[in-house]
Amino acid sequence: MSAASSLASSATLRLQVESRVRAGWARVRASWPLILQASLAAGVAYGIARYVAGHPAAFFAPVSAWIALGFSRNRNVRRVAELAVGVAIGVGAGDLVVHVIGSGVWQMALVLLVAALLGRFLDRGLMLTTQAGVQAIVIVGLPQTTGSPFGRWVDALIGGGVALAVALLTPTDPRRHPRTLAQAAVQELAAVLHLLSRGLRARAVDDVESALLTGRASQPALDEWREAARSAADLVRLAPAHRRHRGELHRLVDESVLLDRAMRNARVLARRAIAAVEDGHVAPGLADAVASAARSTDDLAAAVGSGHDARAARERLLDLAATLDPHTLVPEDWQAQSLVLLLRSLVVDLLEAAGASPQDARAALPEL
Repeated sequence: MSAASSLASSATLRLQVESRVRAGWARVRASWPLILQASLAAGVAYGIARYVAGHPAAFFAPVSAWIALGFSRNRNVRRVAELAVGVAIGVGAGDLVVHVIGSGVWQMALVLLVAALLGRFLDRGLMLTTQAGVQAIVIVGLPQTTGSPFGRWVDALIGGGVALAVALLTPTDPRRHPRTLAQAAVQELAAVLHLLSRGLRARAVDDVESALLTGRASQPALDEWREAARSAADLVRLAPAHRRHRGELHRLVDESVLLDRAMRNARVLARRAIAAVEDGHVAPGLADAVASAARSTDDLAAAVGSGHDARAARERLLDLAATLDPHTLVPEDWQAQSLVLLLRSLVVDLLEAAGASPQDARAALPEL
């Protein structure tokens, strides 16, 4: 491998790692309060089962609390109750079978059958039945860890009760996680545009290539935002307490689609810009226009992260759109003019994501 190829591979790897690290930190920022609550709940459940109920090996108390809460964003009371009851059913059925007929191959099949049928009888939710079956399997497969015949079932009830108390006392905002991921994803697009504008201004192919690589590496962040927004939008349809957030969550879903389209346009723009920079077909006005798009995207990231109206981004983008006449911005250079045409499409997507209607976004562009 040549030295140039080795440097290019190293740069690609570095940009991919940086993008993944930024996306990872966005997930951590969105999830750490939920993880902290679930961890504390598991500890409290273990303490109650061990020191109050007197079970020295209170394994299923923290298990039940952690499974019922976890770090899921879908932490409504019904879901937590389904999981907690499912764990209790599985543990209770397993304890009953073990103490009556022992453990073995056919006992394992029997307890799974009974737990699943009981779960389906009690509730139509799949989570309850799944957890009932899983916990029954664990109970039959593990040796007895408490002295009383149904000590493990009591532990499961304690853990489920703690989880329900946490769910009732600490309601979660379904907008928080999608907002955090949205801000991180839009910041990825802003980083692409900042790199691209710097490369166009300095006529540096390396910066333009870095912009393209950053855009390619950021796709997982966009995909995760879209999935989180859709999941949260589905949740609020089933949770009456959160229905007032439906409008914003549906907007986040729409914005994720528009920003994904904008990122794809940005990648195409960067790819075409590489050849333009190599051939010297770059004008200062084009670099300034891309820089303005990057600053507007910074404003948009702040708006989606806070849930506020993206008015600042929208006004800046409208001003930018009015200047995107390829014959004025880069006269008599068809290669540079093709880049302006690509930038026009990207700005339309950003304007729609910032709250402009499709008609207004297109009308803001000069006629060709």
